[in-house]
Amino acid sequence: MTNSNENQWKISLFAGLAERLGTRSLLLSWEEEQLRAGMIKQRLAAQFPEHSDVLSISFMAQNQAYAHDETIVNRTDELALLPPVSGGSDVPTNAEGTLAEGKRYAITESPLVIDGVISKVYHPDHGAAIAFVGTTREWTAGKRTVTLEYEAYVPMAESALSQIGEEISAHWPGTLCAISHRIGNVGIGEASVVIAVSSAHRADAYEASRYAIERLKQKVPIWKKEIYEDGTEWKGHQLGPWDPTASLELPGGEAK
Repeated sequence: MTNSNENQWKISLFAGLAERLGTRSLLLSWEEEQLRAGMIKQRLAAQFPEHSDVLSISFMAQNQAYAHDETIVNRTDELALLPPVSGGSDVPTNAEGTLAEGKRYAITESPLVIDGVISKVYHPDHGAAIAFVGTTREWTAGKRTVTLEYEAYVPMAESALSQIGEEISAHWPGTLCAISHRIGNVGIGEASVVIAVSSAHRADAYEASRYAIERLKQKVPIWKKEIYEDGTEWKGHQLGPWDPTASLELPGGEAK
C-alpha cells in the first residue's frame, strides 16, 4: 500500500511561526518534485496571508542547511521554515549549572555548568581561557521577565555551532572553542549559553569569544520566548534584516 504522505511536501515549523500557524509541520499536496525555496515561501504567504510578514523574512532549511530563495529544493529533502533566530544572551555572569559531558558543541535541556564547558578547551600551550555566560535577566525595556523559553532545530543548531568553531579556528589558528546552549525553560539568573575559548594569547581569546556570540545570534536556529507577567513574546533577530548566510565582519575589517 502506498503511503499517502509520500507525494506530499513536508515542512517543519518552529517557535513563533509554528505558534502562529497552529502546527509543527505542514503537509502540502503540490505536484512538483522540485521548487525554488522562494516559491515555497510565496505559496505559503498566499495560503496564510495574515502571516505573510513573518513568512517573507523566514529562511528555508534544506537538509539542515540554510537555503537562499533561489535554491532548488526537493520534495524528498528534509525541509524546515525558520523564523528569525534569537539564541544567546548579552549578559555575562558567574552563574553555575550542569552540563552533559562529551560534545564541544551541544544543545541540551540540562542546566549548564561553566567549568564543564571551559574544561573542553584547556590546552597546555594556551595561556588564556575565558568563558562567556549568557543569563536570563529580570527586566528588559521596563518589562519584568518571569522566565525564558528556548527552542531549537537541534541537529542543525549543533552543526551551526560546530561551523562557528571552524570559522574561529580558521581566523585565529590554534584557538579552541566549545559552546553549549540550553533549551526549554531558563529561569531568572540561570545560564542559557556558555561559550568557552582558549588561545595562546588573551587578545585572540577575547576577540574569538565576541565573534562566537555575535555569530551564534546571527545564524544558529535557536529561538527565545520571553514570558512576562502579563503575556509572552517570541524574540526575533535584533540586528536588522536577517540573513544567516551573510558574512560577519571580523576584527581588522575582514569578513567571514
